[in-house]
Amino acid sequence: MEPQELDMNDEVISAESAKVDLPSRLLDAAGLGVDRLPMLHVVFDRMARQYIDTLRQMAATAPYLAVQSVSNERIGDALEQYEDRAVVAVLHAQEWDARILLGFDRAFIFSMVEVLLGGDGEEEAFLEDRALTNVEQRLAYRMFEEAATALETAFEAIADTSLKVERLENRMEFAQTGRKSNPCVLAKMTAEIIGREGEIFVIIPQSVLNPLRENLTQVLSGEVAGRDTRWTKQFQQEVQRTEVKLTAILEEQRLTLEEVAQFEVGLVLELNATPKTAVQLECNSQPLFNCRLGQVAGSYTVRVEELIEQEGELLDDILSN
Repeated sequence: MEPQELDMNDEVISAESAKVDLPSRLLDAAGLGVDRLPMLHVVFDRMARQYIDTLRQMAATAPYLAVQSVSNERIGDALEQYEDRAVVAVLHAQEWDARILLGFDRAFIFSMVEVLLGGDGEEEAFLEDRALTNVEQRLAYRMFEEAATALETAFEAIADTSLKVERLENRMEFAQTGRKSNPCVLAKMTAEIIGREGEIFVIIPQSVLNPLRENLTQVLSGEVAGRDTRWTKQFQQEVQRTEVKLTAILEEQRLTLEEVAQFEVGLVLELNATPKTAVQLECNSQPLFNCRLGQVAGSYTVRVEELIEQEGELLDDILSN
């Protein structure tokens, strides 16, 4: 009789364990709805802001990025939307032992390459359907690396991980991170630079997010999951259209009031400046850039050479006095 009693106890314990684990099993079977994971929106919003800051240091013109949508998809359906019009980087998350897909559409890649090479958008957008050149491939790889770093930083509040670019794929069938029917989360971001639009997307399999479910359901204090992107875009456009008055100063001299009072019509004030003298560009009496004097079509021009660091200039003035 004793062995039978032990078996019955084991069955009771097993049944109780199954009851406790039942909600988790049901959630796993039904998939993770993005509406139940508010921190996902925060993560992708952080990524967009971090990536903008990085690209601002790489190029003279920074793109405008905004999270367009975060939705549940199947991996195959998500990739099918970008067939023949995007390049995908396969990212390896070592701590998670998983792979994430990060993609740029060709419009964004060509626009960013143009900006990185000094373009200003005056030429028409390049939309030819062809493979990337070696130069474009290397620049795109660098852009993917910086985007992976931005996504890695955005996930810091959720879980520590390091994302490394394994390879780039031009064909979506080679950019698989699981079965086509497996569920995933698809995040789309709109990008706008030099008057052109593009798109960035991230595909994360739900099997990667399942262990992070508890952290993703919490909202950290001080975080805003969403913001009015239309207002942000309008504000940025209005600031960029604001007109400012710049003053180029070739040389400055100190004169007494007595010397000024002796000025006469026809008096010539000699300047010690030469064509090689640095010209200081100011706005509202605030020094901004050091420039080089030039001439084009009979008009004087200045070429910006370096940014004036306010703290350094102030320290130099104090030490000189």
